[in-house]
Amino acid sequence: MYIEHLSLVDFRSYAQAELAPSPTGTTVVVGRNGSGKTNLIEAIGYLATSKSLRGSPSEALIKIGATTAVVRGQVVCPERSRRVGIDAQLRIGARDLVKVAGQPLRRIGDLSEVVVVTVFSPADLDLVQGGPAGRRAYIDDLAVSLVGRRAAMYAELERVLKQRNSLLRSVQISGWKPGRTLPVDVVSTLDVWDHKLVEVGELVVKTRRDIVAQLGPILAVTYCQLAEGDRPGSRSSVALTYRPSWDAPLADAVLRARSDDLRRGVTGCGPQRDDLELTISGMPSRTHASQGEQRTAALALRLAGHRLLTESRGTAPLLLLDDVFSELDAARSQALMENLPTGQTILTTAGQLPEGITPAAVVKVSNGRLEQ
Repeated sequence: MYIEHLSLVDFRSYAQAELAPSPTGTTVVVGRNGSGKTNLIEAIGYLATSKSLRGSPSEALIKIGATTAVVRGQVVCPERSRRVGIDAQLRIGARDLVKVAGQPLRRIGDLSEVVVVTVFSPADLDLVQGGPAGRRAYIDDLAVSLVGRRAAMYAELERVLKQRNSLLRSVQISGWKPGRTLPVDVVSTLDVWDHKLVEVGELVVKTRRDIVAQLGPILAVTYCQLAEGDRPGSRSSVALTYRPSWDAPLADAVLRARSDDLRRGVTGCGPQRDDLELTISGMPSRTHASQGEQRTAALALRLAGHRLLTESRGTAPLLLLDDVFSELDAARSQALMENLPTGQTILTTAGQLPEGITPAAVVKVSNGRLEQ
């Protein structure tokens, strides 16, 4: 699949812009810092996810002084011999309107049936250096990209946690103290939410474990391809391991944690607390890897996920690399370009490409305008 045409109106720094990237090669977007390169990446990401890749509210995506923004994209799926239009209208003070092939979007997961993107940005270093939440989000987003209907499973987990936490807080507000007997109705309601948490939690954990098992070998190869740019012949072993936050089975762990949950007013046991451990040469990358190794590992995670999606779906997602060279030295930048997967790639940079690399297209950004 690939983006054939992108049209923006009052989106971020663009009053109006049109982009026609190379269908199968690498399109390089060049511009000074703050010129709007990342805004293009964000616009394409919005078409695939209906949300900001930077976690910004919709209002922040609308150009200052405007009340609405429009993002339109034409997606081509050669393997299905079809062309699909995605139209999004962002409005201040109202819900966004997203249409796929002229029909209102019913479920967010449905977008993954039309277009999937893999995005790398400098902020992805947090996948290695940051806390567990970012790594959980990485694997869960990948799970939904692989199978769109999984979005309902994650939504159910969020709903169950919200309801269970609300019940726990209400017990605190009522004045209950540890050691006292809980009202029968509270116990029965808590039993219901515990059962639901275990039910959906086990599904989430199974999904994550399955993806980690598939991703591991691809990650190991991808990391070596990038790291060998400055260490010829090296074979640093990279491993990804799923670490639950409880001792199995989950039902027993949730029950054991109930008194602590009541005391704290929040659910402390479940997949919302789990982690993905990334190691390099057997050592935790978060604490023992160099800055260069951490940056390479973060990029390898994104590219490995991209390759897994390509294998599973039979077509390559759009690959969006935002300011990727700022996180890599010259040797690893060269290794990245030499090992880019097939398919459409859109890459932004404020500087020059590695020597010997010729992109399929170059787009210059200046003062909110594009020049192809």
